Amino acid sequence: MALKATIHKASLNISDIDRNLYSDHNLTLARHPSETDERMMIRLLAFALNAPPNNDQGLLEFGKDMWEPDEPCLVQKDLTGLLVHVIEVGQPDEKRITRLCSRAARVSVYSFSSSTATWWSGIAGKLTRLRNLTVWQVPAEQSQQLAAMCKRSMSLQLTLQDGALWVGDGTDSVEITLSCLYGNPDA
Repeated sequence: MALKATIHKASLNISDIDRNLYSDHNLTLARHPSETDERMMIRLLAFALNAPPNNDQGLLEFGKDMWEPDEPCLVQKDLTGLLVHVIEVGQPDEKRITRLCSRAARVSVYSFSSSTATWWSGIAGKLTRLRNLTVWQVPAEQSQQLAAMCKRSMSLQLTLQDGALWVGDGTDSVEITLSCLYGNPDA
């Protein structure tokens, strides 16, 4: 018998002062049996950091990456169906990143493992021609603190001001210090 996804509900309050974006999102996340709490919370963080200010450029939606290997983690399509923004979580190989960059106007990767430096040093030289790519690193200890906030039903507040990012759940909070490894951090 196949294991089924675990459903998580997240009420997300975003106060992105840097982008003048204030929004609330009620999200349902399906966590694949092979996915960790840490990875799911990074998906949620990536959603919050890239939520569009309005729906004029299309909605940002969770993909079926854990069920369909060719699907990205998060996808934003414009109203005509063209890929505006694709977001990957983890450490995809250079072929996958190159393929995504050829299909979408913008690609972001969020890596959160302690092996990020090793992964990135192995593929960075192969991706220098990709101008629509931005690669971010979330420190492993901070992503683990974020994973500790994972519950089946969550209410999270995310505040971003002057590059400082705080995520809280009413009881605990963690400061996330994203590092841009490649690309334009303001894109």
